[in-house]
Amino acid sequence: MSSSWWWARATGGAVTKRQDENAAAVDPSFKSVALVIGSTGIVGTSLVDILPRHDTPGGPWKVYAVSRRPLPRWSRPPSPAVTYLHLDLADSAAVAEALAPLTDVTHIFYAAWSNHPTEAENREANSAMLRSVLSVVVASCPALVHVCLQTGRKHYVGPFDAIGKIPANDPPYTEDMPRLDHPNFYYDQEDVLFDEVSRGHGAVSWSVHRPTTIFGLTARGAMNLVGSLCVYAAICRKEGATLRWPGSRVAWESFSDSSDADLIAEHEIWAALDPLAKNEAFNSSNGDVFKWKRLWPILADRFGVAWAGYEGEASRFRLAEVMADKEAVWEEIIKENELIVTKLEEVANWWFVDAMLGIEFEHLDSMNKSKEHGFLGFRNTVNSFKTWIDKMKVSKIVP
Repeated sequence: MSSSWWWARATGGAVTKRQDENAAAVDPSFKSVALVIGSTGIVGTSLVDILPRHDTPGGPWKVYAVSRRPLPRWSRPPSPAVTYLHLDLADSAAVAEALAPLTDVTHIFYAAWSNHPTEAENREANSAMLRSVLSVVVASCPALVHVCLQTGRKHYVGPFDAIGKIPANDPPYTEDMPRLDHPNFYYDQEDVLFDEVSRGHGAVSWSVHRPTTIFGLTARGAMNLVGSLCVYAAICRKEGATLRWPGSRVAWESFSDSSDADLIAEHEIWAALDPLAKNEAFNSSNGDVFKWKRLWPILADRFGVAWAGYEGEASRFRLAEVMADKEAVWEEIIKENELIVTKLEEVANWWFVDAMLGIEFEHLDSMNKSKEHGFLGFRNTVNSFKTWIDKMKVSKIVP
């Protein structure tokens, strides 16, 4: 796969029209057929956008896009190369009925997850969902060649309720680090992947992708940090309030890293096609570092509000508390700015923002393994942050 594709997309020089924008009719002779599980999530959205484009490696791509809910109201008109399926992955019988007929699938991109109150529930639900999908598709698709599983940084630090409380690996995190001695649904998912792929016809490979905090476009993603911050800034502007930093000194002053949703999609497409990426786990971050003290003024500027940085431990607060009663304010913002109608709980996940901006230790990964295996994609995180804010605005999700 030529590195020119990644380079052009990273530097903004790519010709990125979708397939339906480049031809009067869709070419029926697809070279690859993708099954994207979690297609309305933060990375699934990018996969469904990028795969049908005329310049995407491995194409022309046909795409089956699976999600539990219908397309959100802010979505662009779908490409004719994409078929949408609405499916509850927790219903194994429904999964079998819906996916068994899709016998032409060549690549699976699994980017779905289900959040539950306890890690025991997360383990049971998420491993069962993945097994339901793979047990059907691996058996019914003779042309299947690769399965991409997306997990994340918690592979190295543990579940949310255990972070900082259990012994963990020292950063920068590398893919050869051992699993932690603590239950983690990512580990269960990997085990399901290995087991189900081994039941295949012998030609199915796999890859695991571990992004960190993702910057992307979806107002449904439970972990859309950029979207939640945009909503916070918009509420501050509406109320004439200062955009105050709610988190820790460590998160404000120390180095952080992030993962651009489009870059993760590119990374997964690369792994699905390149023989050097077969049967490997990879970190999936932008390849640079940033400090929130630099991004915070950018956020404030995009929404025209004054800002304040870290002001000491006594001044820290939780957005989950101060934003708890802002539904009526959000409704006013929607009306005044003619935005797409959403509920505040759809577009902002305050506990996740509190968790990400309240970290008390520096955690970074290494992208050396990906580079050594041939993936040279990257993103400038500052530019990524600006881009996704602007896309939220253009999509009329935020003012």
